[in-house]
Amino acid sequence: MSCGQTESAPLPVTGVPGVARRSTAACRARGCGLWRIAVPARTARLCKAAVTMGLALLTGGGQAADWSTTELHLQRGRLDAPDFAGGGSADTTVVTLQHASGWQYGEQFVFIDYLDDDRADGFNDQDLYGELYASISLGAVSGRDLGAGPLTDVGLLGGVNFGADADVVKYLPGIRLSWSAPGFTFLNTDVTAYIDGSGGVRGGGAPAEDDSFMVDVNWAYPFSYRGHQFSIEGHVEYIGERTNELGEEVSWWILGQPQFRYDIGQSLLGSPERLYIGVEWQFWINKLGDAGTDENAPQLLAVWRL
Repeated sequence: MSCGQTESAPLPVTGVPGVARRSTAACRARGCGLWRIAVPARTARLCKAAVTMGLALLTGGGQAADWSTTELHLQRGRLDAPDFAGGGSADTTVVTLQHASGWQYGEQFVFIDYLDDDRADGFNDQDLYGELYASISLGAVSGRDLGAGPLTDVGLLGGVNFGADADVVKYLPGIRLSWSAPGFTFLNTDVTAYIDGSGGVRGGGAPAEDDSFMVDVNWAYPFSYRGHQFSIEGHVEYIGERTNELGEEVSWWILGQPQFRYDIGQSLLGSPERLYIGVEWQFWINKLGDAGTDENAPQLLAVWRL
């Protein structure tokens, strides 16, 4: 979920530059379905701010950026509900609008998900989830080459994750290590804190949690085969365990979301880097901190680059 290019780097053939899209629910916690009754005011403000920022980036950010890309995603697959949300699984549609752009000293990334499944149980029912990130290249700011061996740069990273479903907010300050690897458009390791800024039960949302940490590896690897363009891209994250305000343990989790993309726009329409189809495989050990739920879910994927 990160941006890993300098202003001199070309726009990748496929995938959002330096961005591995996060889970549609990666930072939601227990207490799902609350917003369908009455959206807490704080979350409503956060969602409004995210939408406003996203629209600003879409309409104006690209004009000032050295590179910019915007995509609309449609996914369909059968996703699991954690035990605390009733368990089971349901066919789920996810619509995502995401934007990434970069300037001389760094990059920014925003996405907003809309989720709806085929089961009216208060989980993934017309839910909203979003993330915002900004990074600063210390090499670009200092004018020095901070690389050593395969390490090409070190950067500062700041992020905000929020979920309307459970009125949850997380702050993720940290660092990014950018790597050089043959064939990869980007390869990053992000190490951040995972700070809970939620209002908790008293605020009408999910229980507040202790702070933790996150380690995330994200990449894009484009390749061609017999004149056709493909890409394998995504991320794998680890988030440490914590305890919520009710004294319940929230387990560590490992979440991976690799995508396999095929540039069908080039093959059928003669318009490369515009329309993709493929599959996203979501594997999630201890989904949303529930030690009883391990997810293994392929999802059909269509991507339209605007």
